[in-house]
Amino acid sequence: MKISVVVPAFNEERLLAHTLKHIRAGMEVFAWRGWASELIVCDNNSSDATSAIAREAGALVVFEPVNQIARARNTGAASASGDWLAFVDADSWPTAALFEEVSLAIESGRCIGGGATITLPGAPLLVRIWVGLWNALSRSAHWAAGSFIFCETNAFRVAGGFSEELYAAEEIDLSRRLKRLAREQGLEFIILSRHPLQTSDRKARLYTRREHLTFMWKMITGGRRTLRSRDACSVWYDGRR
Repeated sequence: MKISVVVPAFNEERLLAHTLKHIRAGMEVFAWRGWASELIVCDNNSSDATSAIAREAGALVVFEPVNQIARARNTGAASASGDWLAFVDADSWPTAALFEEVSLAIESGRCIGGGATITLPGAPLLVRIWVGLWNALSRSAHWAAGSFIFCETNAFRVAGGFSEELYAAEEIDLSRRLKRLAREQGLEFIILSRHPLQTSDRKARLYTRREHLTFMWKMITGGRRTLRSRDACSVWYDGRR
């Protein structure tokens, strides 16, 4: 068994070293089982020290010139040699306990992949309420948060990977396709909840309430057309860090 951990990263020199430290510690869970693992960072056309930091952490660094989250994840996955893939965002910090949950899910033989609930330590009350609502929706709809997704590599390939037509919500789109594939194979797509993924609250700090509401309004009025526009999804792409 081999697990490939893929980290998409665009100008992440501030947080990447901390993230990779957590991932490396979590990957020890795989080693304890006698599983092989690899760490891949996809530099999504960064202009800072992202690649250098990743190499210092012992990661395989691949490059994706088109600045798009879906493309960065797909490019990282294309270089992976593992039986399973785990995608972790560069501003998120999975624990060994979460990787243990993933290992148990894989060993059960009953799932094709899944995600995890999330937590934003130190976030304001309003943000924590929103996170609670998202976690409830994630668990009920079996939609993975983009900050942490794992799946069988073959299933990822069959499902077509992340849609490169989308600049946001590509994780929900993939979750739906993996769920369909799981049903066809008599398996499950699960959301782990015992050890939530810790992730950054920087979008809540860097963007105003008005900016978030503007994006939500675009989603309501434009639907999938909004998700296909890089400019409409500026919260993910304007480079604020």
